[in-house]
Order: sequence, then structure tokens, then C-alpha cells
Amino acid sequence: MSNIALQHFDSWFAPGAPSALVVKEYLEPAAGKGSVIFPPTFAQEEGSKEKGGRYIIDGEGATSTCLLDTVGSQANRLEPVFLEAELKALVPQVSVKVQSREISILELGHRAADAVIRSTELAQALRAAFAALASGNAEPLAKIAPTSLVFGAWDSRDTQTKLPRLIDSTIRAYNVAERKRGAQFFGGLEKSEIAEFELGADSDALSKAGFLDAPAGVTHGGIEVKGDILRTTILNLTAIRAIGGSSPEETERLHRYVLGLALVAAFNPSDLFLRQGCLLVRDRDAAKPIGCELAFRDGRRESVAVDFELAKTYAFLAATAFGVGEGRSVPFDPAAARALLAKPEDKKPKKGK
Repeated sequence: MSNIALQHFDSWFAPGAPSALVVKEYLEPAAGKGSVIFPPTFAQEEGSKEKGGRYIIDGEGATSTCLLDTVGSQANRLEPVFLEAELKALVPQVSVKVQSREISILELGHRAADAVIRSTELAQALRAAFAALASGNAEPLAKIAPTSLVFGAWDSRDTQTKLPRLIDSTIRAYNVAERKRGAQFFGGLEKSEIAEFELGADSDALSKAGFLDAPAGVTHGGIEVKGDILRTTILNLTAIRAIGGSSPEETERLHRYVLGLALVAAFNPSDLFLRQGCLLVRDRDAAKPIGCELAFRDGRRESVAVDFELAKTYAFLAATAFGVGEGRSVPFDPAAARALLAKPEDKKPKKGK
């Protein structure tokens, strides 16, 4: 039974296999459809005279689309699921001890290429792993930081090795109307009391301390979504097949292991608290079930049945067969960090030495 389950997705690695798994999940605001939610704000385009942040809204009216969560943001939300008790055995639990706290590699922005993990005794092992990956062998990296293979990394400060994201997930809202809001703060003291208590007449100082009334003015008030909110996740099966091991047998085990991790991340039923004012839940409309299909290079699409329980079972079987790497806690090395900060010319040996 276990052997059959382990082979469950092997057709995805065979000749003529699908290019991608596409998952579409319809969402709605926790307060219900039509409620105002808050998208992220982004800096203005270079050269723009507008001040402050802005929402990313393309098109107008019924054709408008608003970005609620980016690919990078989704990746940063998905990767830490492997810290959860039921899933942590799937990957080596590697962390960096910085004074009195522990930082998991799963929480580092640049993953295996992050400056924090490179400032530890694992630096050389990671460098060798990136070098091996560049030569076609991803096993060493999979033994230390397998989620870097799933969510992508770029060793931009050393080997220049790049790993593409296997999971491309975004959340967008359709047919949106932007709203505005304003606010007014009222100080607790009357002006006569401020004078009586001799708190001074410097309005700037009084305002900063919170004694004066302060209107916030008109600012972003979120969006009203009149259409759908859709989370689209694309699992790049073509990129998984490009990952190699030290032998055909090891490559097969590695493919299964990486696919298992990617499926767990893609189907994990995490809460979607994106930011203050943007808590989303599943849309239970019977006409909008979670869609899951395989996309082939020739344009064919086939529906496929995958859910979190299947993904989790498969992932544990694949992890056991591959052999999860050793977890460890390594101390942060300030001297190694200072070496990373040194200018390239500072690292060159001086003449005569």
C-alpha cells in the first residue's frame, strides 16, 4: 500500500507529463461579501509626483483587478507551515541562535542564501550545496534547506546560483471600487487647561505628545469587491523535473520529496489573515469549489483530485524514502558576518603575504 501511494504522482515525472498543477480557490471577506477589505500599499512609480503609498489596481469598473497578496508574500506565508507540529518532521529544522533567540531558516527572507545563515558554521556546507546544485545535483541542498528548492533562492553574493520558485501563488480581487476614509483625534485636555497647567505654547511639541486635536485627513479606505476574490496557485512541474540528483534512483526520490513538500505547502489550510483589515475565508458558494487541474504543454487540461490529507500522506512517505536531513541549531558568528560586510578589495591578500 505504501509503495503504491509513493508512486501516486509518478506520471507527473514521465515523458509527456503535465507542465503545471493549477489550483484556484475562491475567497471572501470574513465579514461577508461586499465588505471593505484593505489591500497592500506600494510605493509610487519612480518619478511620480503623487505622495504616499498606493494600491495596485489595474483597469476600471467591471474589468478592474486589485492585487491583494503578491507571489513573494504568499511564499513567505507558506514556508513557515513546516514549523507546525504535524509537519516539522518533513524538513530539517535548522535554526540560528542569536543571543537569546532562535531564528529558523524557514523564516529567513533569502532562505539558504540569507546573510544570517551564511554567518554561521553552515556557510561552507551551503556554499558547497549551491555549487553542487549548479553542477546538477540538488541533493546536498535538499538535506540542509529543502524549502529553498520549493520557494526559490538566489545565492547572489557568492556562487550566483539561482533556484526558481516552484510555487507561484497570488490573491487578486476583481471588479473593485476604491474607498477613502478619514479620522480625527481629540485631545483629552481643553486649551484653557493646557495654558493653566503651563504645558507650553509649542503646538508641534504638544501635538507630538498627543495633547492637541489632530485630524488624520483623507487616506486609503480599502476596496469594496463587487466580483470574485481568487487565489491562484501554480505548481511548476516542469521545474521539479529539472531538479537532478546523484543518480537516477536518487533523482526519483528527490523528485518525490520536493513534490511532496510543494503539495503540502500549496494545499495547507492556513488562515488568510493578510494584514489588518484583510482577513479572508473560503467562499462556500457551491458553484465555486476549489478547482484543481493539470495543464499540459499542448494546451490540454485535466481535472485532478488532490487535497491536503493526500498531500500530507504522500509527503511523509516521500520524506522517509529520501531521508530528511539532520536538524541543528547553530550559533550566529559575528566575525563571519563582518567578513561578509568586507569590501571585495578588502578580502584580497596583500602583496608579499
